[in-house]
Amino acid sequence: MKLMMYLGNDLIEAIQLEASRIQRPGYLGQFKRNLKIKYRDLIQQDPNNTPEFLVINSEKQNHPFANQ
Repeated sequence: MKLMMYLGNDLIEAIQLEASRIQRPGYLGQFKRNLKIKYRDLIQQDPNNTPEFLVINSEKQNHPFANQ
């Protein structure tokens, strides 16, 4: 799984996560805080553009119609 940070339509960074720890309180929050600190200058350039976060499953899955 990955945590992805976006500013507007731009992907800023993607971080690999441990799937077994996602449910643990504060696990995602620590990454979000660190990314906001790391990219503080970029975020402050446009106050209307707030960072958005997305968690995706980055493992490939076999879909029955994928190879057709």
